[in-house]
This record gives sequence, C-alpha cells and structure tokens, in this order.
Amino acid sequence: MAELVVTPTRKEHAEQLEQLQRTVFPTLADDERFKAVHYRHHVDLFPAGQFVVLDGARVAGSTTTLRLDFDFAHTDHRFADIFAGGWLTPHDPDGRWLYGADVGTHPDYRRRGVARMLYRARHDTVRALGLAGQVTVGSPSGYGAVKAAMSIEAYYAELLAGRREDPTLSAQLRIGFEPRGVIADYLDDPICDGYGVVLVLPAERDIAGVGGSA
Repeated sequence: MAELVVTPTRKEHAEQLEQLQRTVFPTLADDERFKAVHYRHHVDLFPAGQFVVLDGARVAGSTTTLRLDFDFAHTDHRFADIFAGGWLTPHDPDGRWLYGADVGTHPDYRRRGVARMLYRARHDTVRALGLAGQVTVGSPSGYGAVKAAMSIEAYYAELLAGRREDPTLSAQLRIGFEPRGVIADYLDDPICDGYGVVLVLPAERDIAGVGGSA
C-alpha cells in the first residue's frame, strides 16, 4: 500500500481537484463546486492554505481555506458568501481565523486518515501564521434522509448528546472541533437540507483522532 503524503496544492492538481469535487459532493449544486480555474487561482491567492493528499501523482483528498475575521456574534452566513463564485474574494490576508471551505476524501481512500492529515496541515498553518484557530461549517449530511421525521434542532441535540452519528459532523467533532450552532440555508444541497453547523478548533487545541467516513 503506497504511502499517502500531504503537500501544498499546486496548479497541476487543478483538473484532478475539479473531478474530486464532483465525486465527493455529488448532490451539491454545481455552481457551488470549485472548478479547475478556481483551484489555480487559490494557489495564487493564498498558497499557504491549500493542501492535497497524494498517492503518488493521484490526488486522494484536498482542502481549500482562506483567512477571515469571523464574527462569532453573527454566525449566520451562506457558503455562497464565502465561495464568491469560486474565487474566495472574502479572503483577508490579515484575517485572524483560518476558514475551511471544504475537505474532501476520494472514496477509494476513506478510513486511511486522509481527513486527519488535511486538518492537521491546516492546524500547522494556523500555528505558523499565529492565527486564532480554524473555523468551518460542517454539513449534517445525515439529516436530509430523516428530515421528514425530525427537526434539525432535534437532530443536532441528539448529535451533541452522543445518541446520533452523522457521516460528516461526528468525525469533525472527534477531531476536536467545538460546535457553535446550526445555521439555515448554508448550502444548496439536499443531503443536509441546506443546513450547516458552525465548528471551531482553537489554535491551542491539538488535533485528535478521527473515525467514521473521514
């Protein structure tokens, strides 16, 4: 089994990354997926915040980030606001928080620690740049299948109480992210019925282990 290596994203990865978006996020609206032209731009915009995990020359996983001064008093926002047509124009070179726009692992490489490698690379960047930590919005990707039977508030409460596993959020919580509440209309994706959960990983907290589908 080949060794997987995390490395900064390069422009020659862009076409593979576009395909990875379609593979990992099949139900996400196409206009909210990054394309190859966007990935090449991200490398110019904020090279320190873009990472891939490679199996030789093959991209096994990736993450896209930007810097923001995130307002925790007003957490409601949409992915489209951050995504900005794929160009990440809200990026602030002096922002105190590393905002994770996405993490994706190819199905062939799940349960091999790819997501953990990417989150760790992001956290190394947080510390190297002296940032306050990571912030992201996780997708409650199991909610769409049960939305007719329960509210998002009930789903979230069961998740926090440890009575429910979510394919995405549970792994992020095991990594060490702290949940800061649900926001509506975050994504155009039926898998989560559009909801997101604000997650924070302060710089002083270490990356923990991860299980689930990560």
